[in-house]
Amino acid sequence: MRTKRQSFRQYGLQRTPMVCVSHKDVLIQWFAPAALVMTLLLVPSVGCSKEKVRAEALPPEVEVAAVTQQDVPLYTECISSLDGYVNAQIQPQVTGYLTKQSYIEGTTVHKGEVLFEIDPRPFEAALAQTQGQLAQAEAQLGKTKLDVARDTPLAKERAIPQAQLDNDIQANEAAVALVAAAEAQVEQARLNLSFTTVRSLIDGVAGMAKGQIGDLVGPTTILTTVSQVQPIKAYFAISEQEYLKLANRISAVTEGTKRAGGKRTLELTLSDGSLYPNKGWVLLADRQVDVKTGTIRMAGAFDNPGAILRPGMFGRVRAVTGVAKGALLVPQRSVVETQGSYSVVVVGPDNKASVRPVKTGERVGQMWVITDGVQAGEQVIAEGLQKAKEGSTVQPKPFKPATQGE
Repeated sequence: MRTKRQSFRQYGLQRTPMVCVSHKDVLIQWFAPAALVMTLLLVPSVGCSKEKVRAEALPPEVEVAAVTQQDVPLYTECISSLDGYVNAQIQPQVTGYLTKQSYIEGTTVHKGEVLFEIDPRPFEAALAQTQGQLAQAEAQLGKTKLDVARDTPLAKERAIPQAQLDNDIQANEAAVALVAAAEAQVEQARLNLSFTTVRSLIDGVAGMAKGQIGDLVGPTTILTTVSQVQPIKAYFAISEQEYLKLANRISAVTEGTKRAGGKRTLELTLSDGSLYPNKGWVLLADRQVDVKTGTIRMAGAFDNPGAILRPGMFGRVRAVTGVAKGALLVPQRSVVETQGSYSVVVVGPDNKASVRPVKTGERVGQMWVITDGVQAGEQVIAEGLQKAKEGSTVQPKPFKPATQGE
């Protein structure tokens, strides 16, 4: 068996001989080396805590931008829908069966070009019938003319009663009327026959056919639509206040003192976010303001080479409505909205953060016009707003706005 001395040495304890000691003193002497080891182990941990406290005591870093002052254009931007400059619904003017489609859907057609053909045989027969009726009427007219020519001298010589001559004259006049009516019927039959070829009314892009070969169609049937897309119209609605800013220019066009398209100020942003390269012009304003929405409908036009833009497309139309002189600008990300109120965090010369309520104006690119609350040259936080509190100290560094594509 191991002795007590060996057990003590195994655990690194050393027994010190003593004469008269208490049990408490003996326990302290046994465990003193172990307590010293635990104290040494705790020393590095205390040092790390001090470094952490020292790091947390440093002010947080924020990115700041200066409030700039410059003249900026003010834009009005509206949702827009595109439509053909002229849209012609192609409808037959006679009833019959479709026998042929003469155009390729989605291609450009020209005014007068044949798009569809209707079975002409019933109309050819009707034309022949009216021509026969005309021939009969003309024959009758020839007879009455002969009767009048023969009976006129006889009536003068009293060889025949005057009443007979009067009857001949009336019959001749009736024959003249019958010939005129027959000629009108022939012309109508000939016109109906020409309507069996359905033609385009304008130059433009023809849409898909809504009628198929063999369909019975009539004047109420829409076979297709042809739209003039060069130029193309853009419809949008603006508020009454925005309209008043443009009223003088629009009135000049309405009264004819200014030509539409003379000044191209409209910009069109397409649904994919790209900016259409050709600028447009204001064509007209509707006759009244919509009392339900307080807006007035406007129409603009854009050059459309190659028919890139098509009716039915959506986009955003933007126009310059004025210039803000000496406007104060801050990055949009510097402005915080809280329940309809706006504020920015200003960093003073002493690097102290201060929450400042502001009044906002128009947005210009990535900047925001501030109408009240800041002054030119002041520094506002653009990155790290969550780190700054009222009256706290911060470490400001210049703000680097994100470039396109980042």
